[in-house]
Amino acid sequence: MAQSTFKRLLVGITGGIAAYKAAELIRLLVRQGVEVQVVMTQAACQFITPVTLQALSGKPVFTDLWDDRIDNGMAHIEFSRDADAILIAPASADFLAKLAQGRADDLLSTICLARGGCPLMVAPAMNVQMWENAATQRNMMQLRNDGVAILGPDSGDQACGDTGLGRMLEPQDLLDALEASLQPKLLAGKRVLLTAGPTFEAIDAVRGITNLSSGKMGYAIARAAIEMGAEVTLVSGQTSQKVPMGAKVIKVTSTQQMLSAVMENLNGQDIFIGVAAVADYYVLNPSEQKIKKDAHILTLELAPNPDILANVTNLPNPPFCVGFAAESENLHEYAEHKRRRKNLPLLAANLIQDAFGGDDSELILLDDKGAHPLPRAPKLILARQLLKHVATMLKEQKTFTGNK
Repeated sequence: MAQSTFKRLLVGITGGIAAYKAAELIRLLVRQGVEVQVVMTQAACQFITPVTLQALSGKPVFTDLWDDRIDNGMAHIEFSRDADAILIAPASADFLAKLAQGRADDLLSTICLARGGCPLMVAPAMNVQMWENAATQRNMMQLRNDGVAILGPDSGDQACGDTGLGRMLEPQDLLDALEASLQPKLLAGKRVLLTAGPTFEAIDAVRGITNLSSGKMGYAIARAAIEMGAEVTLVSGQTSQKVPMGAKVIKVTSTQQMLSAVMENLNGQDIFIGVAAVADYYVLNPSEQKIKKDAHILTLELAPNPDILANVTNLPNPPFCVGFAAESENLHEYAEHKRRRKNLPLLAANLIQDAFGGDDSELILLDDKGAHPLPRAPKLILARQLLKHVATMLKEQKTFTGNK
């Protein structure tokens, strides 16, 4: 599991049935090496006990503004000073109103008001009618204007029996959103189109030609691009990967379908990243019915599939294009040859044994300046490093064009 980008997090818990989700959230945070300090409101203690959260966080839980366990009596100052960020999850309608109005009548609200430059994030959790109430929406607008990050809410069944917006994000989704909110917005305002996963070329009604691509790298890049502020369209082959929150996903099966989806969505894109492991060949005459097994040798007539990346790079005004190359040998030589042959500003290369299925990998980024190795790391970390490199190249490209 990837280590978090922050080390110390203050988690505030307010009164609401979603308080039970905070236990799993804290478990996930601690598992990623985050030092978690829990602060609860008195109402939160009616839904989950401080003892439970102390056991999960490994630190004392604080609920009282006048707690004497802090030597100088300045818990509201010390806690925000020591934290990399503050997350209120769940954040009740009442507590959101307190934040919007600048009230400080308990420990948690006082910490938030005294936080200085410490980032504040809230995960709303309430009944759909409470969420849609004009007063709540005014408060949310004020919090956004004040620079508070709003994580969620989600839509679905609620404890009261209603259905709609107001559910707190699930712990893993909240953790992903928390990580995303803390990433630098290097691609803000950019539109990114990328492909991911394998393609599948039918032989008959049940069989086909495909490969071992899991789609993990492409989906990690999609998530990282969203984290950095980009608008993302993901053209995906068949994969079991979870769709990143905020991505527009177009599901395809064959290479021809993937090419059509790419070309139909290419207009207005700033960046195109071809991560998908595209089948090089397709069956000329696939059978509509299942081919029955017999003792004879089956002969398939194959034809080359179109080159999606080449179709994009050969356009009169293509977006900034990034290619991927997975090789079994001579990685640097073969990948650089591919980059020059396809006229790519940037290509990411790795060995086949690192390319398919695993959670970790290592990459070599190749551009006109040479090779830039990225050491083995979780694929999301590599995705962030790749996109930071892309953002740097775009900035340099813009500067060069402007000076010209």
